[in-house]
Amino acid sequence: MPTFETYRKQAKLLLRWHREENYSTGEHVRRLERYQSLTDREALALNFPLTLAQEIIAVEAGHQTWAELKAATAESPKTPRVPDERLFLKKITPILFVKDVTASATFFQQKLGFEIDFLHGLPPFYGAVSRDGIGLHLRFVHQPLFAQIAAHEKSLILASIEVSNAHTLFEEFKAEGAEFAQTLTKQAWGGTDFHVLDLDGNVISFVTYG
Repeated sequence: MPTFETYRKQAKLLLRWHREENYSTGEHVRRLERYQSLTDREALALNFPLTLAQEIIAVEAGHQTWAELKAATAESPKTPRVPDERLFLKKITPILFVKDVTASATFFQQKLGFEIDFLHGLPPFYGAVSRDGIGLHLRFVHQPLFAQIAAHEKSLILASIEVSNAHTLFEEFKAEGAEFAQTLTKQAWGGTDFHVLDLDGNVISFVTYG
């Protein structure tokens, strides 16, 4: 069980997130029954003293009040953390900047056959979609600058996904009415690829090597 000092640090961190207007704060605020209907913006507009942050941390830990949490952890032994010597990279996930996370996720689902893994926020400001173990993350921005650059730099690809059969996938996307920045092309370096435009003009390459 975490020590009381750990919970104190979590409360201070939550307080900092709120001051920095981090949208993820809303997910924590909605843990309190009286705030369950608030959007992320409304949660950030709340008067947010340390006592409120402490109450939220207590509820997340399964207690009604901060005092109850403090009492429950009073006798908690300190367990030293054992460092993990096995350090390695696990995977890489492209992040697309979009104006509407829900609309973008729906596009990937309906046009490109992806599944929506999660949508975070109220309304969503972050999300993820995946297909066959390949994932893309979607992040809300007011103005997706990369899409503007891509309008001038046609070769600016924001994500490249290797597929087993580019021909078959191209026909699938074409049947769904997807918009292409480049149709199916056999490249001089030996691969075959095509480029899809998402709702914000981001270019995603699907490629078969060899």
